[in-house]
Amino acid sequence: MAHPFSELSGRFRRDSRGNIAIIFALALLPVLLAIGCAVDYGRAAQIRSKMQSAADAASVGSVSKASPAFVAAGAMTTDGPIAVGGTDATNIFNGNMAGQSGYTLNAVNATVSKSGAILTSTVTFSAQVATTFMNIIGHRTLAIGGTSVSTSSMPVYIDFYLLLDNSPSMGVGATPADVDLMVKNTPDKCAFACHDVKDENNYYKLAKKLKVTTRIDVLRDATEKLMVTAADTAVYPNQFRMAIYDFGASAQTASLRSLFSLSSSLSSAKTAAGDIDLMKVSNQNDNNDQDTSYSTLLPAIDKLIAAPGPGTSDSPQKYLLFVSDGVADEYNPSCLKKRNGNRCQSPINPALCKAITDRGVKVAVLYTTYLALPLKQVDGTPSWYATWIDPFNKGPYGPSPNSEIANNMKACASPGFYFEVSPTDGIADAMNAIFKKAVADARITS
Repeated sequence: MAHPFSELSGRFRRDSRGNIAIIFALALLPVLLAIGCAVDYGRAAQIRSKMQSAADAASVGSVSKASPAFVAAGAMTTDGPIAVGGTDATNIFNGNMAGQSGYTLNAVNATVSKSGAILTSTVTFSAQVATTFMNIIGHRTLAIGGTSVSTSSMPVYIDFYLLLDNSPSMGVGATPADVDLMVKNTPDKCAFACHDVKDENNYYKLAKKLKVTTRIDVLRDATEKLMVTAADTAVYPNQFRMAIYDFGASAQTASLRSLFSLSSSLSSAKTAAGDIDLMKVSNQNDNNDQDTSYSTLLPAIDKLIAAPGPGTSDSPQKYLLFVSDGVADEYNPSCLKKRNGNRCQSPINPALCKAITDRGVKVAVLYTTYLALPLKQVDGTPSWYATWIDPFNKGPYGPSPNSEIANNMKACASPGFYFEVSPTDGIADAMNAIFKKAVADARITS
């Protein structure tokens, strides 16, 4: 007869009805722990994401154009850290994390530095996030951290020297309609509004009476608008400086004349631009009409332009903005064309510009297209234009493959800085385009 205990234990071993519950209970613990870990990790990831966004905002904001670091960098003449930038970045980070709980911040380190034309902001952070479920297995916190790096390019400092043609040829109508109106209202079919101080009924006054817009009128307005554009574009005080020169007050004193010395006062430059006017002459053939002496004007302004620098506040880049119709009228034994006695009338010699660009000065050329003038005089004989200008200004308005004027003016310009103003285009738009291109293309060169 079997022992009662042996029988009971045998039945227990053979009965499997409670095994599933036991196994489930044993398996439930790691499953719950895994879910708990996922919850802890998810919460830590959420907080890290918030902190990373704060770091990104801090690094970007601390090198934005409105940031203290950006302003401070404009006054720096050497590379190095910018303390005010690091403080600003830290403040931005803390501001973005305000109100966020569930973590302990170990450290946030922010640095902003300048290297050449580049500002770099680096923000790093580290923190601890308290756990709930993982605390059961001894992990009381989760470590989180991250880094954000942002860069921005500093604008450069540029000096602009404007050389503006105010010779009598700039008294021609600004459009074909203006030219026709002058021709129809002058007994000798003259298209030029010459400012003849010896003639009270001069064509300069006639043009104003007829409300003819001449090239010099448009140039004056365009130069004033350029100063406004420069002021609106500047990021730093004194970032852009302007100097304005023309070809002289009168035919008798035709030479490089300063209308406004190099200065960062763009409002004063705008006022000076309002005085741009046509060169005065005393009767016809004053100074033998040799009022556009490129061979002396360009070397003269070249001497005034200091050596170009890399674009820092203490060493600006240099640009010469040259506005003219491209036809020399001067005494020049080295004339490119056949001379009319001692009078040289020819397309500009590009070698004059090369001497400037070889020094590292950028030359921006705005060619005010030399419009075709009447080929016949009142008596039917060939006009001055037909004899001396038309042979190298082929095409109805000059800008054709056969126009040596246009081609030589283009050869004068630095690559990408040649602009031509056709009869339907605006000088103001072209001058602003040149300025904006110069600013966009400018980079610290060393």
